[in-house]
Amino acid sequence: MTVPATAIDRLVAIMARLRDPVSGCEWDTVQTFATIAPYTIEEAYEVADAIERGDMADLKDELGDLLLQVVFHSRMAEEAGDFALADVANAISDKMERRHPHIFLGAAEGGHHLWEQIKASERGAKGHASALDGVAIGLPALLRAEKLQKRAARTGFDWPDPSGARAKIDEELAEVEAAATQAEIEEEVGDLLFAVVNWARKLGVDPEAALRMANGKFESRFKSMEAKAGEAFEALDLDAKEALWVKAKREEA
Repeated sequence: MTVPATAIDRLVAIMARLRDPVSGCEWDTVQTFATIAPYTIEEAYEVADAIERGDMADLKDELGDLLLQVVFHSRMAEEAGDFALADVANAISDKMERRHPHIFLGAAEGGHHLWEQIKASERGAKGHASALDGVAIGLPALLRAEKLQKRAARTGFDWPDPSGARAKIDEELAEVEAAATQAEIEEEVGDLLFAVVNWARKLGVDPEAALRMANGKFESRFKSMEAKAGEAFEALDLDAKEALWVKAKREEA
């Protein structure tokens, strides 16, 4: 067997071996784009988790897992005659150069505003008729809501300041309380969440990061409550649990 020239070549060769229909791994050989996609999403979140924890050793491992996903998808595409890993790398390289004309193409100016203009022209070239086209359906709902709102804002469909977005929350909350059926409640709660995301965006807050922080805070406080009460925790009434919550919150501060 030829020794791979680079670390990437080694990984590509490993994946080709794993996908070999005769001598490959029985699990890897039967996978498809659809079956691998959930793992790709999961690995991306594990990268974000390692970053949030500041764990560089774990980040290295998780980036490797995410890179494996790219190689896996590329190998399946190569087997189908669609594209290979080199095509993926060349496509993103072309895109980066195209979107930074002031760096790579000798343009007089650049910046984020030009990046967005170039992205918009690329969407138009792909036949996207709406400013909202291309926002992936598979994104987490909170993140997708923010991206849809940002796209709409670029067309001028946006509150001029946070007060309008804040007032919309009160309106949506009233509609939740007025809903008569479970289906109506679900719809109105969705509208309420969408409005909260919009207000966060107007306040300059990343709603996904903010909720992730809130999740971590809740988890830490709840575990503190469990540790303080021991095996008696579940049997405590709500007032006793609330007292433990307040104590955990105070200790955290």
